[in-house]
Amino acid sequence: MAIIIDGKAEAALAIDAVKASHATFEAESGIKAGLAVVIVGDDPASHAYVGAKGRMAKECGFHSVQHTLPRETSQLDLLRLIEALNADPVIHGILVQLPLPDHLDAEPVIQSIRPEKDVDGLHVMNAGDLATGLISCTPAGAMLLVSRIHGRDLSGLNAVVVGRSNLFGKPMAQLLLDANATVTMAHSRTLDLPAVCRRADILVAAVGRAELIKADWVKPGATVIDVGINRIAAPERGEGRTRIIGDVDFSGCKEIAGAITPVPGGVGPMTISMLMNNTLAAAKMSAARPLQQHWFPLSSPFG
Repeated sequence: MAIIIDGKAEAALAIDAVKASHATFEAESGIKAGLAVVIVGDDPASHAYVGAKGRMAKECGFHSVQHTLPRETSQLDLLRLIEALNADPVIHGILVQLPLPDHLDAEPVIQSIRPEKDVDGLHVMNAGDLATGLISCTPAGAMLLVSRIHGRDLSGLNAVVVGRSNLFGKPMAQLLLDANATVTMAHSRTLDLPAVCRRADILVAAVGRAELIKADWVKPGATVIDVGINRIAAPERGEGRTRIIGDVDFSGCKEIAGAITPVPGGVGPMTISMLMNNTLAAAKMSAARPLQQHWFPLSSPFG
């Protein structure tokens, strides 16, 4: 039976480290980390996510502001708001909640955020420089969970990332490579995907296909990190009800793996904690303070 990696507990540890580090930073510098979250429209799920981020920012002691724009907001008006936040010295991190309404083009908006304020880690300059940039929150959170099992140095371990997206798959593969793992990127066109997965000591699934990864795809004792979020019908909960499952057949794979993340409760909770960590890192960078492995909380094995 696998170790079930508790993302909620790990996220709580990360938040505690951010709180302590921010308190010291504010006492020494007189600077309070500032996070601005921008949301366009009235999507209930997006507002729930934004509310959670705002509450966590305040819990960490940050200056937190939310800009709620009507659905009909134009591309130009949204870009003007980003420009103003870029120039605001008390705002160190800017996050635009995705998805945006259909008439808005998200990519120019994301790229208009100054890289040093891009706490989502999605700007092309951050994606291309993981050593010194702000790391995309979900890969950073997943990597921290990997480190809890294997430590910082992954030398001698084979890692397979199933999914090659720019938002997760590619940065995750780079983080694993930087930690000295031997990394294979797999995807929908990979020949004999099950055989590729069976070679993995660390198997990361991020393809958006419910329960794609079966038990017989998993190497005995492997660490399985499930990043998938798939909403499926749950008639047992009532008419029209749904539930969330991952890209991994959890019930089967937990009997084979050495460690595994559940969905929900695995990688998901780590994302907001990494956002808080990135905001603090951005504030420290703005104050020209030295940082060491700033995208990992002080409580992690990364030091």
